[in-house]
Amino acid sequence: MIAELQCVVFDCSVPRELSAFYRAVLGGDVDRPDPRWSLGASWSTLHTPGGLVLCFQGVADFRPPAWPDPERPQQFHLDFGVADLDAAHEQVLAHGATPLDDGAGTRSWRVYADPAGHPFCLVRH
Repeated sequence: MIAELQCVVFDCSVPRELSAFYRAVLGGDVDRPDPRWSLGASWSTLHTPGGLVLCFQGVADFRPPAWPDPERPQQFHLDFGVADLDAAHEQVLAHGATPLDDGAGTRSWRVYADPAGHPFCLVRH
């Protein structure tokens, strides 16, 4: 092993708003003091209950992915396991997610965009 993962960083326009969205989805602490990062208008963090840290970096002229358009690909996405897909669907919408692909009721997963446009999936487990 060469290294261990410290965090996953998302580019976005408004870091604090995106960290609040993911706190609503995953729980945890937004902008917990941590000597690894300085916080401010262009950087926000979320320390999740499971120990994962998500970071949100402000980028001038941010252009979100346009899933599934290959001209502006998603590059990566997060999958979140949920027990009740319909209930989780309503909850992420209430926090600002946008549905991208509902699976037409035939799949165990659905695709959404977070408020900054990054794709993520809810997957029934």
